Amino acid sequence: MNRFYAVAASLGAMALAACGGNEPASQAPAGPQSGGQQSDADGIPAADLVFFGGPIHTANDARPAVEAVAVQDGRIVFAGPRPGLDMWVGQDTRIVDLQGAAMYPGFTDSHIHVLGVGQRERLLNLDDVTSVEALVDRVETAVSEAEPGAIVFGRGWIETHWPEGRFPGREDLDPVSPDNPVVLVRADGHALVANSAALEAAGIDRDSTAPEGGEILFGDDGEPTGMLIDTAMGPAQALVAQPEGAERADIYAQGTRRLASLGWSGAHDMSVPYADVAMIEDLAAQDRLSVRIYVSVDPDGYAELARETPRIAEDGRVITRAVKLYMDGALGSRGAALLEPYSDRPDTSGLTIAEADETISIMTQALRDGVQMNVHAIGDRGNRALLDWVEEALAQVPPEDRALPEHRWRDEHSQIVHPDDIPRFAELGVIASMQPSHAIGDLHFAPDRLGDDRLEGAYAWQSLLDAGAHITGGSDAPVEQGDPRIEYYAATARSDLEGFQGENWHPEEALSREDALKLFTLWPAYASFREDELGSIETGKRADFTIFSADIMAIPEAEILEVDPLMTVVEGEVVWEEAGRFGG
Repeated sequence: MNRFYAVAASLGAMALAACGGNEPASQAPAGPQSGGQQSDADGIPAADLVFFGGPIHTANDARPAVEAVAVQDGRIVFAGPRPGLDMWVGQDTRIVDLQGAAMYPGFTDSHIHVLGVGQRERLLNLDDVTSVEALVDRVETAVSEAEPGAIVFGRGWIETHWPEGRFPGREDLDPVSPDNPVVLVRADGHALVANSAALEAAGIDRDSTAPEGGEILFGDDGEPTGMLIDTAMGPAQALVAQPEGAERADIYAQGTRRLASLGWSGAHDMSVPYADVAMIEDLAAQDRLSVRIYVSVDPDGYAELARETPRIAEDGRVITRAVKLYMDGALGSRGAALLEPYSDRPDTSGLTIAEADETISIMTQALRDGVQMNVHAIGDRGNRALLDWVEEALAQVPPEDRALPEHRWRDEHSQIVHPDDIPRFAELGVIASMQPSHAIGDLHFAPDRLGDDRLEGAYAWQSLLDAGAHITGGSDAPVEQGDPRIEYYAATARSDLEGFQGENWHPEEALSREDALKLFTLWPAYASFREDELGSIETGKRADFTIFSADIMAIPEAEILEVDPLMTVVEGEVVWEEAGRFGG
């Protein structure tokens, strides 16, 4: 028997003895004592880290909470009553007294764009822009600081709260930037606005035709307004030089540092170019990757990934085994594919990006290769088509010809689902990968886009869970802020950050706090085939933890947004902590 597992087995019996009340609580020591090697008869080596002194939630239904945890060589070797912790403390053990702070399994963002998070820290960030006028002011400042003719590139604007009640256009941007091309991507990444200089450089004019799956908006004068939707964005985006080499690696590293500082211990990184996988693995080897990464690559990388699925870095911190596809666009820019026309624009039902024959062909091959399919679908037509195509692929490939007993394919977003299609997720083994913050932002415009009737089945977390579907949670940052506190709050409160919910927003779809914890811990582990190693605080699992200043499982809803991240641990390594909080 492996020495580690022999130790783990022996500690299980010890923990049970402690639970049995052999030592009265009044005789328990005040806290773990250090200063020498253990003297227990079994000679168990000292832990590297121990935790106690606050609520510790495990996400393990068999034992939802423990009083203390010990970590050795990156694994949890003890999770149980506080009196059982002393035997793990030695001269070199780091002792973390939580002092009332709360500890959880490491939070994992199961849908995020790590490079985009890092870029947001460096680019013209438009997250806080509140009007067209403010957007123009921000651009004017950026142009004044740019070289003549240089491209001004930014991201993060969203017009749904703006007093003007409309998209921005080139006519807004041209007066402050007649010569510098300006390209500003909407927060959802599925639309952008460009000024006239950028449109000219991209070759877009009144005679241009949008590619399949895209739209160019034209004004009453027949000229492009500057708004480009989904696949029509390509020529304008091509004007913006993409970071490469060391700069690109630095941006990835910066993105992971940001995530760790917020309390994320893991990230499912979406739409990654296959060439970047080796770069991410190198960052891990250089100890520059602050969180655990599960990679879903662009479809161009399918053939290379299929030859080595799953691709696992030497230290296990980076795993690549999925491909990301797109069914449709986004709801805010009216690119999500709907079964019926948009209520606030009856001339369109959205955009379909994927082709049935091509996508089903990829899916059938993926079943044979063991490649996970993670597919973006937002509108009810996009979601239905995805489920139909999965059903067809499964019918074409019998179980004995599949590489995996469970394919665990994922519907990324699953935002607007026709109620008739909700049971199909469980029937087809499709995981609903959802971002709670989308619901609390979209509640301000989705009723206009959809009408009240189609809100049934919108952001239907609890209905999917009740129907037996596996679900998992993320943020889609940099589309959203990428903050685990916001995501957990959104999942449980289903209200915006000021507590507003609105009529017909189906409060019954909010999750319990226990399920919301699993949404960001145990269920992302399942969605990445790692539930045996990650996602809960149990003996033998990898030691990934998130520590917040207060217990989000118990405090009032509004206070969830106010807790502070205090420490993030990945495989027993403290990758981020608030300076001076716990010593060390």
